[in-house]
Amino acid sequence: MIDAVTRALPHAHLTGLLVQRMITGGRELIVGMSRDSAFGPLLMFGLGGIFVEALQDVVFRVAPIQPLDAHDMVRSIRGVALLDGIRGAPPVDLAALTDVLLRVSQLAIDRPEITELDVNPLLAFANGVRAVDARVLIAVPD
Repeated sequence: MIDAVTRALPHAHLTGLLVQRMITGGRELIVGMSRDSAFGPLLMFGLGGIFVEALQDVVFRVAPIQPLDAHDMVRSIRGVALLDGIRGAPPVDLAALTDVLLRVSQLAIDRPEITELDVNPLLAFANGVRAVDARVLIAVPD
């Protein structure tokens, strides 16, 4: 693969490749965190993948959150029926989703240098979740 890229783009400088297993199925969700100057760390949860822009079905809470807050975030999106199982699809693992929200909330508190975090999509399955793509922005010290 490196040889093929080098032939096609002779001026490209490759330092390596990342190859991952393709994950199929699951419901595409988004989990994120950003820092607001007035409120501090804000958590985001909603429908992910292409649905983030198309449907804008996300909810926000100020971190830190508690388990009931995480559960409420999951149940508050308009597309919650997709998580409960629809048209024969099994329901997703709500405990795993709330656990992810609680962990991101704690990360926002423990690591103030993280200014933004996005996991999109976070694939939710009947048993567990998988982060397919993530982006973390860290503040540069002065």
